[in-house]
Amino acid sequence: MKLHTIHAGHFMCDGGALFGVIPKKMWSKLYEVDADNYCKASLRCLLIDTVKRRILIDTGIGTKQGAKFLSHSRLFGDDELISSLHKVGYQTSDITDVLLTHLHFDHCGECVTKDEDGQLQLTFENATYWVSQKQWNTYLNPNVREGAVYFPENMMPVFEANKLQLIKSEGAWLPEVDIKLFDGHTDGQIVPIIHTPNGLLAYMGDFIPVTASINPFWVAAYDIQPIVSIEEKKQFLNEAISKNINLYFEHDYYTECCSLTSSPKGVSVGKTFSLEEFMR
Repeated sequence: MKLHTIHAGHFMCDGGALFGVIPKKMWSKLYEVDADNYCKASLRCLLIDTVKRRILIDTGIGTKQGAKFLSHSRLFGDDELISSLHKVGYQTSDITDVLLTHLHFDHCGECVTKDEDGQLQLTFENATYWVSQKQWNTYLNPNVREGAVYFPENMMPVFEANKLQLIKSEGAWLPEVDIKLFDGHTDGQIVPIIHTPNGLLAYMGDFIPVTASINPFWVAAYDIQPIVSIEEKKQFLNEAISKNINLYFEHDYYTECCSLTSSPKGVSVGKTFSLEEFMR
């Protein structure tokens, strides 16, 4: 098995939205913030190469939405999904599976791109695209809070091309990858657990977006059910401690991976490290 970080870019996230009701005086000690109350965030996707399959987890925002929309996310840096794939020796045609944690625009935006004529086309032409049944139902019939972050052009071409597969329950998914499902951030958010030669690695998505969010009570304002998020995080963190699951962060600009440690005060960050260090 080979694992590769695939950088789909970086953006600026409002600190109040990222940490919800937690006072800035508290969270700003753990996560850097600028004068406009914005925090640097990454769009860090993960490629799993099992020889038989090449699985990409999430695809970032993409570029097809237009300058006005993209300006709201304050994208920065030169990293881009397809060029990042090329850097580690893969073409879009090599990807066999695209696993989407959920369908908010910053997680599935580059499932579909525009060609030179402005026509929509699937980015990964040979891939099967996977999402949970519950998330797909929410995408088709969004609640009033999430309607603004589900875009038809991000996923309907995938559905119309018969390339979409729905995951109905958690457990073993593909060889070496298990699925856990959570509902606090959005219905049916997927957290993949990867069985690597060096231990278990969980792709956090928006379930725990940054290391500071490991505290169960530090819940983002984006979460549709914050009380559920708190309980889900408590249960997951206890399981992660018992099974020695390491965390891989999609959005933490400063930390790619970490282990966990437990004390009478609760679960917290253990060691921090890169994916490359983890796989050595």
